Amino acid sequence: MAKKRKQNAPQPKKRENEGSIFSDALDDDILEKLKAAKKALSAAEETKEEERQEQLRQERKEREKNKSFGELLKEFGDTGSKF
Repeated sequence: MAKKRKQNAPQPKKRENEGSIFSDALDDDILEKLKAAKKALSAAEETKEEERQEQLRQERKEREKNKSFGELLKEFGDTGSKF
């Protein structure tokens, strides 16, 4: 019995500018629309994050405002000093 040779699968030809192939295939109009959508999403995410930070600040301020005497005493301690 003769040994069988392994067949190499044909490999696709490599292109020189693989990164730019996708953008070349798209129309300039579509590419501009995608860039605009990306900017809009980035701006929306940034706005959402700013709102979240502001809400956290407001909640922290409200908790500080509503602390009881016992909580304040725990936080600052009883130093026993007078004015």
